[in-house]
Amino acid sequence: MVLSIFSNYVKAGKVIDNLFPTAKLGKLDDVQMQSILDKYGKTHSKKTVTELLKKIRTALRYAYVKGYIYNDFASLLKAHGKELPKRNKASSMSDLTKLKHYLLEHTDNEFNLMVLLEISTGLRRGEILGIKPEDVHYDGQYYCVEVKRSISPTTDDTKLKTKHSRRSVTIPKNIYDLLKDISQKDSGYLFDWFSFKQSGMLKELLKKIGIPSTTFHGLRDTHASFLFSNNIPLSYVSRRLGHDSILTTEKYYLELMPEKKHSQDANALNLLESL
Repeated sequence: MVLSIFSNYVKAGKVIDNLFPTAKLGKLDDVQMQSILDKYGKTHSKKTVTELLKKIRTALRYAYVKGYIYNDFASLLKAHGKELPKRNKASSMSDLTKLKHYLLEHTDNEFNLMVLLEISTGLRRGEILGIKPEDVHYDGQYYCVEVKRSISPTTDDTKLKTKHSRRSVTIPKNIYDLLKDISQKDSGYLFDWFSFKQSGMLKELLKKIGIPSTTFHGLRDTHASFLFSNNIPLSYVSRRLGHDSILTTEKYYLELMPEKKHSQDANALNLLESL
């Protein structure tokens, strides 16, 4: 993980060298730097620019404290970039069913089990990577996964995202049995971290099955939308997802699964026509 963080900073350093090849610390100012960052933002997403700017601000503040520059202008720099299409789009109910059937037919692949657990629980990717064998258990009534930690590619901190993220999430018995068959890794965790390349692996998997591309967070949205579309109470879905507030959960349903939205549109029209 430390190597991953180091690699991240090395890549950022190369980008900064390309953006400011002849820059001298003592001659830098916010106007000059903002102009260059805005040009970079024309061909990169706002998220990419924001992550780069975090590192630049840290370096500038260090330089200011050390007296290498005389103005603390780091906070004046803003991140602008292209607004890319949403990647975390929830899959339709038919695509979810197709994906689940494929995964259950190919359980010899550990990554498939990771995806199967995702659509069965709605856990965050880092929470799945943080599962240890003893976290998968039977409590006398339900088969569960205990969420106690989260793994990130950019930090060694395994702390969960919110105080409500620590939770017990129920799983079907067949998923429990499959997880119990996975060998513990040398790291002590249940799943291989695959060098944090799960996004690319998921893209290839969905392409192979013939399902529109989405992300791990998109599958989390899909799980939540599926429960909601089948009239599972919002309060329960909120707890299952580990949200701090039910208001956060409501944001998941601004765009419902296509089948449910069409059904609700029809119901709304019928009600209006019956007035």
